[in-house]
Amino acid sequence: MSARSEERAGPASPQPRTAAGTASADVAARATTGFRQRYGAEPAGRWAAPGRVNLIGEHTDYNDGFVLPFALPMRTVVAAAPRDEPRWTVWSELDDEPVGFGPEEADEPGRVPGWAAYVAGVVWALRAAGQPVPGARLAVASDVPVGSGLSSSAAIESAVLAALVDLGNLDLPAERWPRLAQHAENDYVGAPTGIMDQSAVIRGRAGHALFLDCRTEQVDQIPFDLDAAGLAVLVVDSRAPHRHADGEYASRRRSCEEAARILGVPALRDVDPADLDAALAKLPDDETRRRVRHVVTEDQRVLDTVALLRAGRVGEIGPLLTASHASMRDDFEITVPEIDTAVEAALAAGAYGARMTGGGFGGCVLALVDASAADAVADAVAAAYAERGFAAPATRAVHPTGGVTRLD
Repeated sequence: MSARSEERAGPASPQPRTAAGTASADVAARATTGFRQRYGAEPAGRWAAPGRVNLIGEHTDYNDGFVLPFALPMRTVVAAAPRDEPRWTVWSELDDEPVGFGPEEADEPGRVPGWAAYVAGVVWALRAAGQPVPGARLAVASDVPVGSGLSSSAAIESAVLAALVDLGNLDLPAERWPRLAQHAENDYVGAPTGIMDQSAVIRGRAGHALFLDCRTEQVDQIPFDLDAAGLAVLVVDSRAPHRHADGEYASRRRSCEEAARILGVPALRDVDPADLDAALAKLPDDETRRRVRHVVTEDQRVLDTVALLRAGRVGEIGPLLTASHASMRDDFEITVPEIDTAVEAALAAGAYGARMTGGGFGGCVLALVDASAADAVADAVAAAYAERGFAAPATRAVHPTGGVTRLD
């Protein structure tokens, strides 16, 4: 049976592992304060993991394709300490009452509900991989917006994973972490995500976007120096409520898998853009054809974007971003009015390109803009929202930062 309780933590001082990335001092302080108040002791350490935004490559990950995300400055911080028994207690500032669970709950997907399932899922994935997971007390604070498509779930999974690996001195190379975190989200929490989110959150590098081949899991760090180019990426949280997101996401995934079966390829990634028209002619209906067209053309847009960034032509990726949005809107049908309004307003205000980012049906828009014009573009989006009667969006300029790290 799960239990909720406040407990005291025992001392521990594992050696810190360093990595790129920083966390908001305020978020880290909140995690520490929460730990002290809930457990009456000091944490053994603090671990931080970022949110992520996907520059381009949407719904390509589960089709064995290509994606190009980068890690964000917003962070989730976990303050933690080990305990002698195999039991885990976690507190979050989003839910003031700690949640406790033991091996019996951790070993059975579905036994730990709500936000704590992301923590239990990490314990489950580690145990399933044969790792001797240490019992622990944890406290979580975050400035990664929940439900905005910026991977708050991958951030908490990755920060908890880093904490448990360190606290238990586990022999687990970081290259294996993304797959374990995805395993937790897919098979314990029940969210059918690809490998992109966890890869970006764990393996992100400051000043770079992460070019990920979702079939081979090979990564390449692509220079994305916005400051040198005089540019900024503006992220607009649409504040649109997610509309049927889970069911629609799963429906599109099934459609893509069925199309690959009909076409006789392992995944839609294997459809050559040069052969796209012939492939579409083999499909049974227009909706399936549109879904396939999005995935195949989106993969190519990722490759084209990478080529431009390698050449230092950052400002020239804008049309690819905008074409990606049009494909998501018209072929994959995953945008909503708030999202389309933000894209249109950003482009009208001078953005080089703009697109929805994330799984769709709500979430965020990103726009590539001159750094000097970021405020003006944000104001234009806000004005367009007010004119349409939408709730005011939240907008901020972001830059690529490092992945999961131990703070102290």
